[in-house]
Amino acid sequence: MNLQQLRYFNEIVRRGLKISDAADALYTSQPNVSKQIKQLEQELGIEVFVRNGKRIAAVTGPGKAILEIAQRILHDAENLRQVGQEFHSQDSGHLTIATTHTQARYALPPVVKQFIKRYPKVKLGLHQGNPTQIAEQVLHGEADIAIATESLSLYGGLVALPCYEWHHCVITPPRHPLLGEKKLTLAKIAQYPIITYDFAFSGRGKIDDAFEKANIAPNIALTAIDADVIKTYVELGLGIGILAQIAFIPERDRHLRMIEAGHLFKPNITRIAVRKNEYLRGYTYDFIGLFAPHLTRATVAKAMHLSALPEKPSSEKQP
Repeated sequence: MNLQQLRYFNEIVRRGLKISDAADALYTSQPNVSKQIKQLEQELGIEVFVRNGKRIAAVTGPGKAILEIAQRILHDAENLRQVGQEFHSQDSGHLTIATTHTQARYALPPVVKQFIKRYPKVKLGLHQGNPTQIAEQVLHGEADIAIATESLSLYGGLVALPCYEWHHCVITPPRHPLLGEKKLTLAKIAQYPIITYDFAFSGRGKIDDAFEKANIAPNIALTAIDADVIKTYVELGLGIGILAQIAFIPERDRHLRMIEAGHLFKPNITRIAVRKNEYLRGYTYDFIGLFAPHLTRATVAKAMHLSALPEKPSSEKQP
């Protein structure tokens, strides 16, 4: 048994039990992957897959138990590699950030600029996606850090820490009737077509909740996955926009106007997440600190340590 066999086994499961897709991802041939899996099964004395002819149909019961152990072994092997690199070359390596468009476009640029200046030998990568996609990338080791507003705290395999709080705002073309209102209300917003985020992005759930609790049906005319698209269509006069206030930059968005809406929608919290039990390079701690200064190395390390401790059974008597 070797790491390569475990890696092939894990990749087949990740790729929906498709050996050809796993082979492509691992830069090898399909026959080689099949051969390695057969050797693994022979050594273990069990079958890890249920097969229908040449097609893999499912993971066997014993295979699921082995997969869980294999994933821990592969994770630990990666941690060993990271430890070696940390002590061999502390200021060089790779760091991949998985994040949403809003964070990549509006929150991260000054952080990235500072980080590159501090660590010119570290190759930095940015992967954009929806919150589910970026969480999965970190869980699968495809990215080192996830940054998003939604969902990260819902994944048991991640340690998610709060970074900053933000609010939504309403944007309109110049001379729009809403700009003359003394107090913005949900009822007044609902009088116009609304352009806002797709449900998975940037606190859309908080927007929907506010209208639902007020028993008001908003006229959602168009949804998009990033703020720039929302602003473009508002500028074309297709409706008013509801977006993250951080995404409105007065000196750039001179053809639009912004109305604060923090009193209408609940605040949102952007979080940064890493995989549980991950060995973090020194520059990874520094990147987190640049993005959220209150998340010091000691704070992050403590959160990582606490996440690794087993849960204590409740001392309360059950009814």
